[in-house]
Amino acid sequence: MSRPTYIDIHSHVNFKAFDEDREAVIERALANDTWVINVGTQQDTSRHAVEMAEQYAEGVYAIIGLHPIHTGKSYHDTQELGEGGAEFTSRGEVFDYEYYKKLASHPKVLGFGECGLDYYRLEEESIERQKAAFVEHIKLANDVGKPLMLHIRNNPKDKGRASTDGARHDFAQSSAYRDAIELLREHATVKGDVHFFAGSWEEAKLFLDFGFTLSFTGVVTFTHDYDEVVRNTPLDMIMSETDSPYITPVPYRGKRNEPMYVSEVVKKIAEIKGLPLETVSATLVDNAFRVFGLK
Repeated sequence: MSRPTYIDIHSHVNFKAFDEDREAVIERALANDTWVINVGTQQDTSRHAVEMAEQYAEGVYAIIGLHPIHTGKSYHDTQELGEGGAEFTSRGEVFDYEYYKKLASHPKVLGFGECGLDYYRLEEESIERQKAAFVEHIKLANDVGKPLMLHIRNNPKDKGRASTDGARHDFAQSSAYRDAIELLREHATVKGDVHFFAGSWEEAKLFLDFGFTLSFTGVVTFTHDYDEVVRNTPLDMIMSETDSPYITPVPYRGKRNEPMYVSEVVKKIAEIKGLPLETVSATLVDNAFRVFGLK
């Protein structure tokens, strides 16, 4: 197995947004010495990520799972599912343990996710449903022995909303990050990555101390909100991603994001940490190989 210069550890070239030029997008990434891990969000996008990985001998891989917002009915994201209602097949999906376990037997499936807790668009019954699905992902990851790809997002504007058990959730103090780490401490024997980390340094330390890496997106190229976390996180605990087709980095703002642009994220991480680009890019690749078992 060769080693690339960059790895986009969290992309969605499996989404409808890439239907017209999917192969060209992957070829551009590979031509720029960038490997791609496509991440599922429900059964169909997970299956598609695996099918894409099968088409390439090296450099394209899959992570499979159920996004927390898809545990209930949610908004229609046209970049993910396309236009119209026909693509709306898996909204409100119940996590199917055996389906994902069977899909994970494919050698190019590197882990489970994106799973976790999303408090950004929250319904009254959502918290407990998300937690239950998250615990199932953790148990499956433990069972199979593959890492987790976490999606965790706070909603600080949504303080004090009640869960189904009547408890109050103050997101300024009891964040999605803190709720997630409690579930991991209780259930997880595997490690993994916190994708698109956007929490505080105090929240970051919870995951770093537990052995999880943090990955950063193009948002670091156009805001300084996460500079402290990037500076303070040890280099061997950082990975790079695009989360394409979303959050395109500078200098490509306004365009659809794609894996090739992950180099801009790595450049910015190197700048924030005051380290040579070659050192940072090589270490981030090493980290991805370690976390996802690439050899």
